[in-house]
Amino acid sequence: MSAGPQEGSAAEPAEARTLSVVAVTGGVSFPSTTRALTDLLLDKTVARLTAAGVAVDARTVEIREHAQDVATATVVGMRSEELELALKTVEQADLLVVASPVFRGSYSGIFKSFFDLVDSLAMVDKPVLLAATGGTARHTLVIDQALRPLFSFMGDLIVPTGVFASKEDWTIELFPMPWLDERAERAVGQLVRFADLPAAQ
Repeated sequence: MSAGPQEGSAAEPAEARTLSVVAVTGGVSFPSTTRALTDLLLDKTVARLTAAGVAVDARTVEIREHAQDVATATVVGMRSEELELALKTVEQADLLVVASPVFRGSYSGIFKSFFDLVDSLAMVDKPVLLAATGGTARHTLVIDQALRPLFSFMGDLIVPTGVFASKEDWTIELFPMPWLDERAERAVGQLVRFADLPAAQ
């Protein structure tokens, strides 16, 4: 008669770990196409991970809700509890989705100010999917010319495919057009592959 699994043997399943997936949106208007884009990417990420049997804790940080606190922390150095919680949420995320609207060819000022307050050491090797929104497709390069250098400086693992969306990429009801949906799927697929990295360390 064969012996059963020994205590601590490989036959015992490891305790499942919940992955923290956080979307950070720098949109300042309401309704916001930037929030619609992060919702699209976050929902697809959660769907992919859930289908793979991964437990997910998904959250969204709206930077505009912390705009006054960000300005105060930048100028005076005092951080509110709400801002501290938002920063910790980003710093402790396993996977990040970030998006900013384009202002004069770059990310929004409040988006940059928020990430100036994030602990850069906590960002090292953190997988990040970059996204942006703008009025026309001529702003597409903002992802590579502005967002990618910022997150490279912090040492993040940046998904190769960025997702840019202009007004033409949405329906009137803010549903993604097929080509935007397809690009989002490709970018999310790349982000989810990074989810295996912590287990290999």
